Amino acid sequence: MRQKIDIAHYHNVLSRRHQLIRLVWGIVWPSATWFLPRSMGMPWKRMWLRLFGAKIASTANVYSTAKVYYPANLVMGEHSCLASDVDCYNVAPVIIGEQSTVSQGAYLCTASHDITDPKNHLVTKPIVIEDQAWIGAKAFVGMGVTIGQGAVVGATASVYKEVEPWTVVGGNPAKFIKKRTIKE
Repeated sequence: MRQKIDIAHYHNVLSRRHQLIRLVWGIVWPSATWFLPRSMGMPWKRMWLRLFGAKIASTANVYSTAKVYYPANLVMGEHSCLASDVDCYNVAPVIIGEQSTVSQGAYLCTASHDITDPKNHLVTKPIVIEDQAWIGAKAFVGMGVTIGQGAVVGATASVYKEVEPWTVVGGNPAKFIKKRTIKE
């Protein structure tokens, strides 16, 4: 059976207002932060994120080279961090809990396209990273995923399903490796 996909008439469902905010944000963030090395100037960076709607704790860290698609869909708890070169594609909300870190080059992806729809319409679901979790370098976290409290996603892992609290996962697709235990 031959099936047909026709994306010639694809329509972006995001509003013109959303697109305008994205355009302005895409100019403001790099212009306002490029000169600040890594973790310097955090109050300045938090101010810009808040002006564009982010709900970000006063101790949260966002590095200058982190890319936030839409600040109004970003929530960051106390002492949370988006490190260098993180790509936070937050068409839907990304919620990062307290004491949680998203390491260098990680990709948080809240959107995809409906592969059963001949026009490939956009679908979105939020990502939740609970308190004390750690997303390793260059990891991928897909839409609709919750990373449980204290969980660790290993470097370069690809996560498409919920990660249980206080576990370590790795690989592609990410699989359980072991329980995480904090030594006192």
